[in-house]
Amino acid sequence: MADLPIAAVVRIAKKNGAERVGSDAAAALVLKAEAYIAELTKEANRLAQHAGRKTIKAEDVELAVKSA
Repeated sequence: MADLPIAAVVRIAKKNGAERVGSDAAAALVLKAEAYIAELTKEANRLAQHAGRKTIKAEDVELAVKSA
């Protein structure tokens, strides 16, 4: 079961130009978004641990985005 609310993902898609989003497309967007967030979090966590921290900071996320 997905953690991200489908309605929020559909709202983001519509704000970015989609007139309509089918339920299969919304489900696919949710799965891809969650997979991206998971990978980004893993990299940001690795960077935080490398810096001797347990807490992920915004700078870790930014660096993780750049290294992806």
